Amino acid sequence: MPKDSLVSVITVNFRQAQLTCDLLDSLQQSTYPNLEVFVVDNGSLEDVSDLFRAHYPGVEVIVSETNLGFAGGNNLALARAKGDYLFLINNDAELAPETISVLVDGLKADAKLGVLAPKIRYFEQPDLIQYAGFTPVHPLTARNRTIGQGITDEGQFDQQRPTPYAHGAAMMLTREALERAGLMPEVYFLYYEELDWCEQIRRAGLEIHFEPHALVWHKESVSVGAESPMQTYYLHRNRLLFMRRNAPWWSLLSFSLFYGLITFPRWLLQYRVQGRQSHYRALLAALKWHLSKSDRPADPARF
Repeated sequence: MPKDSLVSVITVNFRQAQLTCDLLDSLQQSTYPNLEVFVVDNGSLEDVSDLFRAHYPGVEVIVSETNLGFAGGNNLALARAKGDYLFLINNDAELAPETISVLVDGLKADAKLGVLAPKIRYFEQPDLIQYAGFTPVHPLTARNRTIGQGITDEGQFDQQRPTPYAHGAAMMLTREALERAGLMPEVYFLYYEELDWCEQIRRAGLEIHFEPHALVWHKESVSVGAESPMQTYYLHRNRLLFMRRNAPWWSLLSFSLFYGLITFPRWLLQYRVQGRQSHYRALLAALKWHLSKSDRPADPARF
């Protein structure tokens, strides 16, 4: 009997040890027999590596003294992973036992595929969909829509189909996709990096599909506080960065005019009128980053 292909499972822990343990418990219920599991401890205040090693002896723990961001943390493990398939999953997620098997079978069945993205539901409302694919990024607004978000899952999206982007909370890619596209771009630090990575994978000639029969539940609100200045900074900074890196010249020009004349002034005025000074400063810092030559993001603690 042929041996099952090795799957490398990668998750990044940032000061959320219990959530990571919940994910590892979920992985222990997986029906797929050949896994290597990496936990990247991404700049935690306390060293929790011994906790993971003691309770999950088969897990390889990689410790980073500093927070390298979403892409940087995942890339530490991607550089060490030996799997034929690579499954990236947020530490604030849990998966159905058959999810990894379904994704591996789907990727094996179609050589054109580089990525399969599972269906994601909200953990606290387990029948409510968070992700069933994405629409393309609009060339003028740089916005896109998450298909199925907030809709009760009644099987209406239960057909595998192409999608321009996988969701960063859970995605499986082939070794070929990683070798063609390279590691995840670290310049983003937070938000948009998986969209950019998917652009690179599709440019490399591989397809991305949504796979509805692989299921993940995501504890969405845990990772980043809603309406935080950090969120404001990275969403605006990286929205611009994504378009600069990926849009054709005509789209970049029209988007720049739209953003500069409508989007940016509207948000700036809104934050000022509402007295949300930290968000106001975060928005200005996001634009300033693009006007400077710095390769490093601003420190959100200064907002």
